[in-house]
Amino acid sequence: MQQELWIENDTQYTSKDIKVLEGLEAVRVRPGMYIGSTDQRGLHHLIYEVLDNSVDEAMAGYCTKVELSIDETGLITVSDNGRGIPVDTHPSTGKSGLETVMTTLHAGGKFGGGAYKVTGGLHGVGGSVVNALSSYLRAQVMRGGYTYSQEYGQGEPTTEVVKSDRTAEHGTTIFFQPDPAIFPNIEYDFETLTNHFKEIAFLNRGLEIQFTSPWHLQSRKGDIERTYFFDGGIANLVRNVNRNRKVIQKDPFFYQKIVDETSVEVAVQYNDSFTETVFSFANCINTQEGGTHLTGFRSALTRVINDYSRKSGFVKDDQPNLIGEDVREGLAAVISVKLTDPQFEGQTKTKLGNAEVRSVVESVVAEGLNRYLEENPSVAKLMIEKCLTSQRAREAARKARELVIRKNALDGSSLPGKLADCAERDPAKSELYIVEGESAGGSAKMGRDRSFQAILPLKGKILNVERVLQQPDKILGHEEIRSMIAAVGAGEGEDFDPSKVRYHKIIIMTDADVDGSHIRTLVLTFFFRRMQELIDAGFLYIAQPPLYRVQAGRQVDYAYSEEQKDALMEQYEGRRGVQVQRYKGLGEMNPDQLWETTMNPETRQMLRVDIENLVEVQDVFSTLMSEAVAPRKSFIQAHARSVKNLDV
Repeated sequence: MQQELWIENDTQYTSKDIKVLEGLEAVRVRPGMYIGSTDQRGLHHLIYEVLDNSVDEAMAGYCTKVELSIDETGLITVSDNGRGIPVDTHPSTGKSGLETVMTTLHAGGKFGGGAYKVTGGLHGVGGSVVNALSSYLRAQVMRGGYTYSQEYGQGEPTTEVVKSDRTAEHGTTIFFQPDPAIFPNIEYDFETLTNHFKEIAFLNRGLEIQFTSPWHLQSRKGDIERTYFFDGGIANLVRNVNRNRKVIQKDPFFYQKIVDETSVEVAVQYNDSFTETVFSFANCINTQEGGTHLTGFRSALTRVINDYSRKSGFVKDDQPNLIGEDVREGLAAVISVKLTDPQFEGQTKTKLGNAEVRSVVESVVAEGLNRYLEENPSVAKLMIEKCLTSQRAREAARKARELVIRKNALDGSSLPGKLADCAERDPAKSELYIVEGESAGGSAKMGRDRSFQAILPLKGKILNVERVLQQPDKILGHEEIRSMIAAVGAGEGEDFDPSKVRYHKIIIMTDADVDGSHIRTLVLTFFFRRMQELIDAGFLYIAQPPLYRVQAGRQVDYAYSEEQKDALMEQYEGRRGVQVQRYKGLGEMNPDQLWETTMNPETRQMLRVDIENLVEVQDVFSTLMSEAVAPRKSFIQAHARSVKNLDV
């Protein structure tokens, strides 16, 4: 019987059940496979894909300027002065090179090795994917003394390639409108875009990138114009990282060399902070997960500094070597490689895998850094002293931490008494609410779903860990911080292990007032400095309790913003007795209200904490939370007029 059933089902599954997606249809059906998502990040990715093609021309030595714009209709324009996409007939497709590139996946000049020796767009899908996900696209090419153009709709050509005016110029211009059928909310972030454009300019010395837009981006009104051009390349990027920090060297160390068609650039400058800020790039792609080039850089840095320290007498024969952690404290550095055949992990291209690159980078960095230290002994002395101070602090911190751990049993085996744990033991299904105050903690405990929601109330404002990063005894000696570490269950600092996290949603829930904002910032500072991998894993969230309760008769609504409150008031024009309650504390809500508005997965609103630009995040925490007063004063003065919801 079972065999007959199998045969019957088998005969019902035939070739007609197999769907074949023609051309670029697959991109429109599964856009996330090609651009990651269809939210704002996906929108930005479209711009980056087109920009990457222009940058490839720059890396090949043919492009010196890229102009980008977004107009009031949302039309995006990316124009370069490169060679221009070929327009002659392609031997395999029978179509023009332009139409082939814009309508065929994995078609481009990046596979044969002739047109591009170095390229960031490894997979050759950029132009065609952007075309597929645009409601309208027009490609214009200036090449061979003429202008050529072709228009498309949702990836399909709507015109032939048209040859028009004579021109002495050369280059490619792409005009495109993202398809609202694919992207439900077409809105761009000014800071994210300009930071990316600036980064690309840093990585390509001599390339000018100009961005203009009369269209408002994220509530910014009026014309926007930014131009980025850096003669110093990645050395300028390192200076930018250290712009608000006290540096050990006046000028960054910079070295560049080409070995076996692999270009290696490195820039290093130490500052007096306790954090490491190192960026790695391969063919202008930010390899956020590092790779072989970063490994080679770190190995060379540690080896060269140790060799120089012993040779110069800074480290005696009976003293231990500096370790990587010692030489990277206070380090701001960029390692950038450009190679002919990069091997990335996946389409996201966040980690470089070429094994041979490690030895190339290690030898180049060692050669350049050795020469730099020998030629600059006074600077070398300052760098070595910084590393030795880090070594002594690390050893003292280790002893202090061991003492505190023994004293307070922070090994994760005991949970804090104030924690109201949940019944669920699967971390992926469990949530931890870190709640401001005992009163709100009591309401949260009563209103929660005990099966999967745990509550940890905090008493008052926790320690500002930014000011005591080198004093783990103070950090671990703080009762509320110990409670958070024990509740999360994965250790902290260098011993943090994300695989041991007990809850995959850790939610900061504070009052909607100045004190609540301060407490939230202090908690965020702790997680960023001592458990950054928790944020990287996407486990940290911020609860969004309502700001207002609006009641008209028996009808009750909650507003999570001023705009929602105003809309509700407008909806109730003509009704009498409308009552508006402004919530400033979570304790003002009873348990049922807290559940309904802030804790119920079906109705709540939450923000996930992400790190999109590590340099900017590092800078903000250092500026606002450290002991240095001058940078904080400047920040406040610069942003005073943009403050909203000021409590006085």
